[in-house]
Amino acid sequence: MEGVVSVFPSRKKKLHTTRSWSYVGLPETKAERRTKVESDIVIGVIDTGIWPESESFNDTGFGPPPSKWKGTCTSAANFTCNNKIIGARHYRKVRSYPEDDVQSPRDIDGHGTHTASTAAGNLVTHASMDGLGSGSARGGVPSARIAVYKVCWTDGCYDADILAAFDDAIADGVDIISLSVGSETPDAFFDDTTAIGAYHAMKNGVLTSASAGNEGPSAGTVNNAAPWILTVAASTTDRKYVTQVRFGNGETFEGTSINTIDLNNTMYPLVYGGNAPNTTGNTSVYRARLCRQGSLNPSLVQGSIVLCDAYNDGIGPSSAGAIGSIMLNDDPSSEPEVSFSYPLPTSYLQGSDASEYATKTRNATATISKSIEVKRRTAPLIPYFSSRGPNVINSNILKPDIAAPGVDILAAWSPATTATSEEGDERVVKYNIRSGTSMACPHATGAAAYIKSFHPTWSPAAIRSALMTTASPMKPANNRDAEFAYGRCNDPGLVYDAGEQDYIKFMCGQDYTAAQIKLITSQDVDCSNVGETFAWDLNYPSFILPGEVGKNVTRVFQRSVTNVGTAGVASYRAVLRAPGELVVRVEPEVLRFSSVEETKRFNVTVTARVGSSGGVVSGALVWSDGSHQVRSPIVAHTL
Repeated sequence: MEGVVSVFPSRKKKLHTTRSWSYVGLPETKAERRTKVESDIVIGVIDTGIWPESESFNDTGFGPPPSKWKGTCTSAANFTCNNKIIGARHYRKVRSYPEDDVQSPRDIDGHGTHTASTAAGNLVTHASMDGLGSGSARGGVPSARIAVYKVCWTDGCYDADILAAFDDAIADGVDIISLSVGSETPDAFFDDTTAIGAYHAMKNGVLTSASAGNEGPSAGTVNNAAPWILTVAASTTDRKYVTQVRFGNGETFEGTSINTIDLNNTMYPLVYGGNAPNTTGNTSVYRARLCRQGSLNPSLVQGSIVLCDAYNDGIGPSSAGAIGSIMLNDDPSSEPEVSFSYPLPTSYLQGSDASEYATKTRNATATISKSIEVKRRTAPLIPYFSSRGPNVINSNILKPDIAAPGVDILAAWSPATTATSEEGDERVVKYNIRSGTSMACPHATGAAAYIKSFHPTWSPAAIRSALMTTASPMKPANNRDAEFAYGRCNDPGLVYDAGEQDYIKFMCGQDYTAAQIKLITSQDVDCSNVGETFAWDLNYPSFILPGEVGKNVTRVFQRSVTNVGTAGVASYRAVLRAPGELVVRVEPEVLRFSSVEETKRFNVTVTARVGSSGGVVSGALVWSDGSHQVRSPIVAHTL
C-alpha cells in the first residue's frame, strides 16, 4: 500500500526496571534555572502511563500549556489531564486489552509514574516510602510539562504501540522523549522500533533518552544503542539501605534490602529452608534450600523466618506463610550494590555465620529490623545489572553514553498496585524506591530538558554532547568495565554536533542497502550522491578502537567541535590523559575560535596495544580553555 515503508513483526519489549538530583549537581535551591522557559519544555514519557492524582503532578501554579502544544488528552473514564500533565494517550494496536489492566493512560503498574516524576515531578516535601528516603522528592525540571504515552501493559510493551507513540509525540510537540523500555538482546537499527522512532524524533529536533538495559554484567548487552539516541546506564548514589538481623544468641548481622515492615523486635522461629521441603509438591531439598516458589512446606515455615541459601524474590517464603526471610549471598567477596523490596521482611546477608546458627541450633530464633539509610562509601559505581558495551550492532560507536542514578531511587508510585506488585504484599505507597536503568534514564532526560531550557535551539546531538563531555569520570578501581559501563552541562564550551545528513552518511558507510536505510529514514537515499562516513568518523563525543590482544592497532579519527561558549573569542588546548597502552596524537593541538557557533576540525590518532590478557584500556581527550573542560573518552578493547 502507498505510504507503507516496511512490515515486520510487532515483538514484545520489557520495562528496564529524590536526593539523586542533588547528588548529580542539580540541587533544589542553588541550581540556576530559567523557570519560565522550563515551563515551556514538554517531556514525552513512553511507558506504563501515569497516576495523575499524585502530588508530583499537581498543577498548582502552572499556567496553560505552551502555545506550541498540539497534543491531546485521551477521553477515558476517571482520567483527566491538567496544566502539569498536558497530554495523555494509550495504545493497543494489534491485541486485545489485558483484563487486569485499564483501557486508559492510567498507570496500574507504577513504573511510568516513577519515571515521569523522576524526570519532571513537582517538588514534594516529606516524601518517603513508609519513612524510608524521607525528604523532598522532585524531578530534574519540576517546572516542565509532561505528556504521557502508555504503550506498556501487564503483558509487555509491543513494537507497534511504541512506534505509534513516537509518531504522536513528535507531532504533538514534545521537546525530549524518555523511554525506559527495551529488548533483551540488541536489534539492528533498521529492525528496531526504538531506533526508527528516535531517528524521526532527531530529524524533528527531539532528543530520545533511553535506558541501556538490565542484562549486565555481561559484555555486549547494551540496548537502545543507535548513535542518535542518548543511551543511559545506571549508577549508584551515596545513599543505600541496610537491614539488621538479630539472632536468638544475640549476634547481629547487617544485610541489604528495603524493608518497611516493623517486627517490633519480636523473636520468631528461624527455619532453614533445606529442612522444610514441600514433600507433597514433589520438590527437592535443593529447591527448598533456595526457597523457590512452592518448594517450602507451609506447615513447617508458617509464622517463622526462613533462611535461604541464595537470593530469591521472596515469593517462595511469603506464599508458604513465613513471617520473614533471610537470604545468604553465595559470593561473600561481592557486596550487594542494590537493595530490593520484598513482600515480607527480608535481609540479604553476606557470610556463613548465619547459616551455621540456623542449621545447628535447636529452637533457633531471629528478628528482622526495619531498614535504615546509611552512607555509601564507594559511590558512584555501576551496579551489576546495568547492561554493558561494547555495542554489538556497531562496535565503532561507544555505548552506553552516560551513567545516571538508577539504584534505590525514590519517586512517585501508583496506588493501584503495591510496593512490590507481588502476591501477599499489602503495602500501598505513594512513593516507592526502585532500581534499574529505567530509573537512570529519566535522570538523563531531566538533565537534557534542563539544557534545553537554556539552549532551546540546540540539536539533539548538541544536547547529548553537553551531557557526555561535562559528566564526571568514575573511579576506575570501582568500575572495571570502564566506559562500557558509564558514560556545568548548560555551559559545555564546545559541542560535537551532528544532524540527519551525518547519520545518513554513517549508514551509507556501514554498507546499509538503500532498502535498509529507507526502513529507518522513510526516504529514498542514494549513497553515491550523499557520500559515506566511516563509523569511527561520525562526529561523536567519544572514541573507540576495537583492538587485538598483544598487537598494536592504529586508527585516525576525524572530528569537529562548535564553539557555544559565551565568549566569541576562545582558545582550547588539547590535554591528553592516557595510560602507557595508548599513544594519542591530536592535530592541531590548539583550536582558536573567533566567534560563537564557529566550528573547527581536528584529527585524533590513537595507537593501542592491549595486553596479553585482553580487556579494556581507556583514557581521555580534554579540550580546555581554562574554565571549560570538554572531556571525551578514548577506549581500546578486545571484548
